Amino acid sequence: MKKQNRTKKWVIASALAALAYGTSMTPTYNVSAEANKEPEVKNVIFMIGDGMGPAYQTAYRYFKDDPDTQQMEDTFFDPYLTGMQTTYSADAYFDGGEEDEKENIPDSAATATAMSSGVKTYNGAIAVDLEKHDTKTVLEAAKQHGKATGLVATSQINHATPAAFGTHDESRNNYDQIADDYFDNFVNGEHAVDVLLGGGTDFFIRDDRDLTKEFKKDGYSYIDTRKKLLQNNDEQVLGLFAPVGLDKAIDRTEDQPSLAEMTMSALNRLKNDEDGFFLMVEGSQIDWAGHDNDIVAAMSEMEDFEQAFAKAIDFAEQDGETLVVATADHSTGGLSVGRDGKYQWHPEVLQAAEKTPDYMAEQIAGGAEIETTLAENIQFDLTDDEVEAVRAAYEEAKGQEEEDLILAVDAAIENIFDMRSGTGWTTEGHTGVDVPVYAFGPGAEYFSGHIDNTDNADNIFRLMGIEDKETGDQLADTASNHPTGILIGSMLSILGAMLFIRKKTPEERNS
Repeated sequence: MKKQNRTKKWVIASALAALAYGTSMTPTYNVSAEANKEPEVKNVIFMIGDGMGPAYQTAYRYFKDDPDTQQMEDTFFDPYLTGMQTTYSADAYFDGGEEDEKENIPDSAATATAMSSGVKTYNGAIAVDLEKHDTKTVLEAAKQHGKATGLVATSQINHATPAAFGTHDESRNNYDQIADDYFDNFVNGEHAVDVLLGGGTDFFIRDDRDLTKEFKKDGYSYIDTRKKLLQNNDEQVLGLFAPVGLDKAIDRTEDQPSLAEMTMSALNRLKNDEDGFFLMVEGSQIDWAGHDNDIVAAMSEMEDFEQAFAKAIDFAEQDGETLVVATADHSTGGLSVGRDGKYQWHPEVLQAAEKTPDYMAEQIAGGAEIETTLAENIQFDLTDDEVEAVRAAYEEAKGQEEEDLILAVDAAIENIFDMRSGTGWTTEGHTGVDVPVYAFGPGAEYFSGHIDNTDNADNIFRLMGIEDKETGDQLADTASNHPTGILIGSMLSILGAMLFIRKKTPEERNS
């Protein structure tokens, strides 16, 4: 009996020691960079393909594949894949009622807050927690530590994702207030964001307030065309290139910059700060294409995002002190590469599009002849039934509001591409699947394996050396993320388990 008691005591002691030293099975990417004496990351380029779930990457690989080769070529993303991340939020909509602490279909506001602050929150929250208290973002922390900061998006710049890095609001729908917050949010006596590039003039130039004038008064340049962007070299700039979001990449005019051009413009300004920089870049309209169930637009936006990602990687390769992370906030539309039991997907159908279905629908709603518009923008011969389906949609909706007419014609044209290519959709909203993570540069290993979306902020806080333990940020150094604790705790756990599961003596079995 004494031997048994001694064994039990040792098992208990081992378990307690393991608990004390942090055997939470924390993966290696969470190990403290400081403890490993790794150099701090000077710059971070954090890129978000909004709505870019795994099926988008697969579809894009097929879309870009060379049909004349036997093998499937990689996209530019593929070599940098490091893992997958969860996307769930904390509560569907904060209404004071019963909360679901793991709401598994998130929105862009909650996921952006998770990635910017390391805090799970409710859908619709812009960098605030469940109690609607402001959360500290990695962008604000970077600014607090003397770094330059920037936000780039193809949506309006006050849309959910960029907003959750540079502003705070209890609702993503408060677009005017969020625009105001870009000007009113100060860190160390300075505006929180040095470079703002995207759409949104409707929200920055209003009857009650003209934020462009206020920014100019404080030393920012204000630019509104691609030409002005490429000619301007000022370190602080507000660039707004559309009333709301920019046009889809395939529809874009010469007056609007590409995402890659905005990314490089931001980098050329931010790189001059000797303390480093934090830049968030969003391919916003992958998500919008998913909501619209528009596979043509989705592939166009994926290409736009890939080109920006390539520019960021090229910068990081030359710089040597820059971490690039690219991921998605969630997936949109329930995209499927294949439908109706057919074992083939035809990307060549999508490659035949000169413009998006939405662009064609707007032209038709504005009075353009249906068959001519389709023929000019689709490089394959349509059947009589396909043309008639578009015409029928137009005739049925022509007495409605213009927006409804456009939507009806748009859906009919999208259906042509879906049926011919074999593309399926399950929803016009978001889905709850995990999304891919890509990383390159110092600290990229911290984003490997399966991570939570809050780990992005936690890792960036740590790697850039911008966590503030005195104010209780999420990165307080605890045993659970200390490498020595992990090692010792794991060894003691294994030893304790070995003693616990050893073969019992007859005396012990009868006790």
